[in-house]
Amino acid sequence: MNTALSDFEATDISGQPVRLADFQGRVVLVVNTASSCGFTPQFAGLQSLWDRYRARGLTVMGFPCNQFGGQDPKDNADIASFCQVNYGVTFPMMAKVEVNGSRAHPLFQWLKHEAPGLLGTEGLKWNFTKFLVGRDGRVIRRYAPQEAPAKLAADIEAALG
Repeated sequence: MNTALSDFEATDISGQPVRLADFQGRVVLVVNTASSCGFTPQFAGLQSLWDRYRARGLTVMGFPCNQFGGQDPKDNADIASFCQVNYGVTFPMMAKVEVNGSRAHPLFQWLKHEAPGLLGTEGLKWNFTKFLVGRDGRVIRRYAPQEAPAKLAADIEAALG
């Protein structure tokens, strides 16, 4: 049974394997993203958090997902280009994943179990659901899609110590 962020692996947007154990000791903000969503402008806010806190130990990780309204249909290369060109994204972007259902990425299965949503529901309701993970690799909190990245600053500050 996976019990911490470090137990997982992912693939970055260029196809390279990423051991999440490499982020041990850092605070990590995991976000399921989409390029054609009403919340897509949150990429700018996520980039601001990355710029502001990465030297203190924050990593922002975007996981594109096409499960909500088909709002990220492009391939990984096009998604990476879109994020960089339109929002100046330099934080780690991962390969497209599923976050709900039987094919959900194991990381998201774990995140949803550790931090259920409203009324204990585990499924993600939409793009830009955010999970804050502490330096110990444990989930601190889940944030709804409409929660602007800037509103997470106090929790990130607390997690960074």
